[in-house]
Amino acid sequence: MSRIGRMPIAIPANVDVKIDKNVVTVKAGATVLTQVIHPDMTVAIENQTIIVTRPTDEKDHRALHGLTRSLVNNMIVGVSQGFAKNLDINGVGFKAQKQGKKLVLNVGYSHTIELEEPAGITIDVPAPNKIIVKGADKQLVGEIAAKIRGYRTPDAYKGKGIKYDFEVLRLKEGKTGAKGKGK
Repeated sequence: MSRIGRMPIAIPANVDVKIDKNVVTVKAGATVLTQVIHPDMTVAIENQTIIVTRPTDEKDHRALHGLTRSLVNNMIVGVSQGFAKNLDINGVGFKAQKQGKKLVLNVGYSHTIELEEPAGITIDVPAPNKIIVKGADKQLVGEIAAKIRGYRTPDAYKGKGIKYDFEVLRLKEGKTGAKGKGK
């Protein structure tokens, strides 16, 4: 049995879960997340816990078992606690600022980069060199954080760019050479 798939998921008191065939809907307050799961997987609610089961021990079903449980668990954690990704900006003159619902980045290009806040995501800029992406949907939070990081990935020689707060950069040594050799 899948170690992840067989673990039951506890439903917090303020979270409402509805299962309609292969569609799982999780709601807490105004936040609603919906996920379509594979039709072979069975999701059931028993005694304020969610249990995911698989029909057989085939390789595909074993793989889907843990995936389905993780997706449902992430939905419950998302609506009850939320997810966040922290980004740091390094570089002289590199900064971020919030203008209404837009994130405006100055990261060394001749123009500024503007990113509209998608629905369900909150982007905070507590300092000019810090960005916090928050939301209930784990996949969307990670996707938006990766998109922001992709505007200026960290440089391997100077460390300039946008990086995750947990990311450790190993800087390469610059070019050293004897002048005048060759031509």
